[in-house]
Amino acid sequence: MGRPWVGAGPCGRCTGEQCREAMSQPGSACQPPPDVDTDDCLQDYSYLFSPDILKGKAAFITGGGSGIGFRVAEVFMRHGCRTIIASRNLQRVAEAAKKLEAATGQRCLPLSLDVRQPQTILAAVDEAVKEFERIDILVNNAAGNFLCPASALSFNAYKTVIDIDTLGTFNVSKVLYEKCLRDHGGVIVNITATLSYRGQALQVHAGTAKAAVDAMTRHLAVEWGPNNIRVNSLAPGPIAGTEGYRRLGGARAEADSYFDTVPLHRAGNKTEIAHSVLYLASPLASYVTGTTLVVDGGSWLTSPNNFPALLDHWAMEVKKDK
Repeated sequence: MGRPWVGAGPCGRCTGEQCREAMSQPGSACQPPPDVDTDDCLQDYSYLFSPDILKGKAAFITGGGSGIGFRVAEVFMRHGCRTIIASRNLQRVAEAAKKLEAATGQRCLPLSLDVRQPQTILAAVDEAVKEFERIDILVNNAAGNFLCPASALSFNAYKTVIDIDTLGTFNVSKVLYEKCLRDHGGVIVNITATLSYRGQALQVHAGTAKAAVDAMTRHLAVEWGPNNIRVNSLAPGPIAGTEGYRRLGGARAEADSYFDTVPLHRAGNKTEIAHSVLYLASPLASYVTGTTLVVDGGSWLTSPNNFPALLDHWAMEVKKDK
């Protein structure tokens, strides 16, 4: 049972009038929730969903030690979910787990794995099941990306991104299916991208990999639906406070007034993505499967795909790295 809502605001700190007043202000539907750029927990959090919406659930989040994965773990935990955060860097996820537990009071298990190596996934999932007995939600967030024109992209660099993003998503999904989800159902959310929608310049490696994951999402939704497993993708736009934002030219985009071309005139933040993942993972999305939720402020519809300008930017970054 969730908490009673009569006379209680969703933020848990008022009668509901303050929350309703804030949400009724002009333009409030497009205002971002508070966030921090660093990989730290939020200083203040207002509940827009029932605080108990994931109570008793356990979620396995790859790439959960930083960026979007970290904030997804935090928001899940604030809604009653225990989490497993996993990546190749055990120290990073161990430090992240301490922050998450201190801020939310929920259990967070840090584990090491390489999504390209099924044996490491099997070992991590076995340890997670031993700790939590079952896993209900999988968020495939581990990814690799960088800017590079196809003509300069090495065979190995292309293969590495495919291995992490596409094969890694399948590997973790298959292991969780066989170990947990096949028997009691659950939810898979794959973090993808809009790169392939227009053939984004300098992104053939990541665009191809994420397009394949979107296709995988539809196939798995069809095959695993009878097992009461929902499978969806979520495609973020430019999200501030992430490694991707820093590496893919976020600061330059701000300086060049790039966001003037985005319908909502701003970058997104990690809490917005976490709320969208929370929706897909929750009973609110009980009849949603096999689809991709784009959370980008309309960016892919209107943003320039100026290959010469992007190529010049890439060349400048290469020189800077040397």
